Amino acid sequence: MACCGSNSRQVTLKIQGMTCSHCQMTVQKALQGLAGVERVEVNLEAKEAVVTYKPDRVGLQDLKEAVTRAGYEVVAP
Repeated sequence: MACCGSNSRQVTLKIQGMTCSHCQMTVQKALQGLAGVERVEVNLEAKEAVVTYKPDRVGLQDLKEAVTRAGYEVVAP
């Protein structure tokens, strides 16, 4: 499935506070709800989210703020 253009970026966010599949879905929905986010893969065991996004539409700070608004903490990057 082609989703990501050549001007897309990918970042791995380490997320603190995810403990169950509900948490995983909450984080996924929070990130997917941002304009410019193309793909989100949340790994509960690794406590991380891999996000592919268009930096001309959404920034790293926006991604972090979406996770924070969902009730979790981004601890890296």
